[in-house]
Amino acid sequence: MAEQPSPLVLASGSPRRRALLAQVGIEVVVRPTDVDESGRPGETPAAYVRRMAEAKLRAGLEAAAGPFVLAADTVVVVEGRVLGKPVDDAEARATLERLSGRAHEVTTAVALGRGSASLENQAVTTRVVFRALTQDEIARYVATGEGRDKAGSYGVQGVAAGFVERLEGSWSNVVGLPLARTLAMLRAHGAVGAWP
Repeated sequence: MAEQPSPLVLASGSPRRRALLAQVGIEVVVRPTDVDESGRPGETPAAYVRRMAEAKLRAGLEAAAGPFVLAADTVVVVEGRVLGKPVDDAEARATLERLSGRAHEVTTAVALGRGSASLENQAVTTRVVFRALTQDEIARYVATGEGRDKAGSYGVQGVAAGFVERLEGSWSNVVGLPLARTLAMLRAHGAVGAWP
């Protein structure tokens, strides 16, 4: 569907990012990276997510000389606090209790590079409002396992769509990659030609 000089290297093991890119006709080669994801004292969520995307991009560029490399990182933020992937079901329950009946933000940073150069790094934020959740709903959702590998302990593209009362911004950003902004970046730098 998209004209590409070569497949895009996706420096992420996220099946959701791969699926989103495939949905819009972008061919990718998946090469996950391993970077230290520790936060820094005083670092804002926006600065953190951009730094993580850049670190993943740099690791991807070192492993894949030549083709374009795309990296991304997503965080869920409530009251200025980053909510990462849950370490266990108890943390997932606590996270969902925190999100219940309130708004939170999902920010994804997307970084693109080629050769040894970082070309662009942008962050997109979407505001998500959850309806009030019962303890039973939270327990039953956590038992599905759907949120175990996801920032914020939920997947908006799955069962948790039933928790979302309102969403302001990019839906695909909440899944893990803001498609409109990503496509614009790919086209601007020649990683993708004519689209669709």
